[in-house]
Amino acid sequence: MKKIILVTVTVLLLQLSSCSKQDDNSPDTTTTPEDPVIKPQTDPSVSNTIGFFLDNWKSKNFTSPTNYTQASLPETTSSTVTIDFANVITKIPTTIYGNNANLWSGKMITNTTLINDITNLKPNIIRFPGGSISDIYFWNASSTPSTAPSKLIKADGTEEASGFWFGKNDADWTISLDNYYQLLQSTNSKGIITINYGYARYGTGADPVADAAKLAADWVTYDNGRTQYWEIGNEVYADWEASYRINSANNKDGQPELLNGQLYAQHFKIIAAAMRKAAADVGNSNIKIGAVMVETIPASYLPDCHKTWNDKLLKNIDGKADYYVVHNYYTNYNTNAAAAEILETPKKVTAEMMSFCKDALTTTNNEIKPFALDEWNIFSTGSKQQVSHINGMHAVLILGEVLKNKIGLAARWDFANGWSNGDDHGMFSNGDEPNIPKGTPRPAFYHLYYFQKYMGDRMIEANKDSNGNYEVYASSFSDGKVGISFVNKATTAINIKVQLNNFITGKRMYWYTLVGDTDNGEFSRKVIINGTGPTLVAGGPANYATLKPFSAETTKGTNITLPARSSVFVVIEKK
Repeated sequence: MKKIILVTVTVLLLQLSSCSKQDDNSPDTTTTPEDPVIKPQTDPSVSNTIGFFLDNWKSKNFTSPTNYTQASLPETTSSTVTIDFANVITKIPTTIYGNNANLWSGKMITNTTLINDITNLKPNIIRFPGGSISDIYFWNASSTPSTAPSKLIKADGTEEASGFWFGKNDADWTISLDNYYQLLQSTNSKGIITINYGYARYGTGADPVADAAKLAADWVTYDNGRTQYWEIGNEVYADWEASYRINSANNKDGQPELLNGQLYAQHFKIIAAAMRKAAADVGNSNIKIGAVMVETIPASYLPDCHKTWNDKLLKNIDGKADYYVVHNYYTNYNTNAAAAEILETPKKVTAEMMSFCKDALTTTNNEIKPFALDEWNIFSTGSKQQVSHINGMHAVLILGEVLKNKIGLAARWDFANGWSNGDDHGMFSNGDEPNIPKGTPRPAFYHLYYFQKYMGDRMIEANKDSNGNYEVYASSFSDGKVGISFVNKATTAINIKVQLNNFITGKRMYWYTLVGDTDNGEFSRKVIINGTGPTLVAGGPANYATLKPFSAETTKGTNITLPARSSVFVVIEKK
């Protein structure tokens, strides 16, 4: 027995000696139950629907706060979210956080508090000059050009005053073109500019398309390389645009009275060619020009221009568009929708929109190209839905679904609009809201501020079980931390277990919880952040940028509570 033991010990010593002679640089492949094998992240190929919008992608780190409010985590849960750190869905384009400026919101650059808030928001992209006004906007004029009519033709064939807008109008109530460029510079943003396509239709010169092309090209020259993204016309498929119906008696190049997608495609190619030449002349070879598409199956009551738009456009565009532009207001037009109805639209409508648009490209033998959703909001009216905490939750859901559906650019409509008793798309009050100063942020501002603050630079896989009416969007930071955005659509709270795969959890997690108040039924005009609310009758806390996050150690897990009708933004440290 002693001899056997002696031999065994000798063999073990020889094995240990052999191991000590291995190359010191050889990888350590040993693991223990405490250190599981971690699969590394691998970035997927860039989706065609994002494309060049990722060219300016930036890595993003998260600095753990040293000042926080100690909080506790729930011990019991009723739903589980499984996050796979290794499974990257897409790198996140910085262009998804955009917004819209418009010509009637005044000189925003003179409001230092507003500019500070926009800078904190980091929209990165600001669209201009804003909606249908783009098609009656002369960027280089202060009065009506000689080749523009004094009257425009409405959809029903009646006349109305042209109502043109001018880039050289420097009155306090509007934004001049130079004010817009100052806004971009002051907020560290870039532009997406909508050029006046309507002029190619209603212009009274000998060659109105050439006149519109020159107007656009001259803007590109004046821009001098500051702007990469441009689009030709606003919602030009629609009968509410100035380009839809023209007085053919005033037209000198034989255009039809009513617009169609084929004619727009022909004009697009002429205007885009002039813009690209102007861009090349100023050394901006990377200019991108978008064409306007219809985003969903048109209703039966809409005119033929609208119903046949995509087919006629895409069969004649000849690949000359760099990207495609869509708009979506998600809920039914001017209906008094309930909160539950509103909150269900982002997931369903975004997926349907992208499927519809990609199918339209495929069936017309067109290449799938990047998409820009450069107007989005809700149409719901009557209960102050648009200025509510619910619309803030909806905004988070939109951006989460934009990422899941791999849309390259998104720009919310808009910074400031008009009160209209709460039927107001503006993210900030425009000064006409009772007892609210001009430039005061609405709830959506705070939701989107924290969404971006706690969203990393890559979207990663997050799957939830069937328990609970909530959505989750997960991301990773380049320094290894995980950022998670939750939206609880339900009217009851829920405790969530967060299961992290291919990730070793660090010491702490941090979070912000955004809920509404008890004013205005289910459409509170207030947002309360980690227990702190506004001092005004609407909006959120003025000290939002310095509010301490909640924090807890992760020794007992990473569970999180989602209050009823809330957005919750979480960052979890890595080991």
